[in-house]
Amino acid sequence: MNMTETVARYKEDFDLFPTANDKLEYIFDLGKKHTTLPNEEKNDATYVKGCASDAWLVGECKDGILLLRGEGTSEMAKGMLTLLLDIFANRPVDEILAFDPVTLHEMGVVELLSPVRQQSLEAFLNKVYTYAKNCKEQGV
Repeated sequence: MNMTETVARYKEDFDLFPTANDKLEYIFDLGKKHTTLPNEEKNDATYVKGCASDAWLVGECKDGILLLRGEGTSEMAKGMLTLLLDIFANRPVDEILAFDPVTLHEMGVVELLSPVRQQSLEAFLNKVYTYAKNCKEQGV
């Protein structure tokens, strides 16, 4: 399943929920699958600057694939990270760089986020695309 198909699958899930609160509850539920990072991976280099709550994102290149791991501290950050890592993690760098993040709006959840949370999403995306560009430049 590629990134666009993953977004479409989430859109189908979100479409099942009648209200904004139900959709947000689904994001919180996703956060229950949230992973944590070892303390040594939580540092200035992996910290997501501009995120509403503390969050870290680790990116590693392996054979043209961008491996991503992250951790958030708030319920919303945990849920959104789980969702976004499902879409962006362990993908070919070229697929990530070709993916238009505006596509995320198709899920019907981005507009439910407060302006501060939307800035957090932008901060996450900036970090992902920076990792992806670095991988591409390294050619690894």
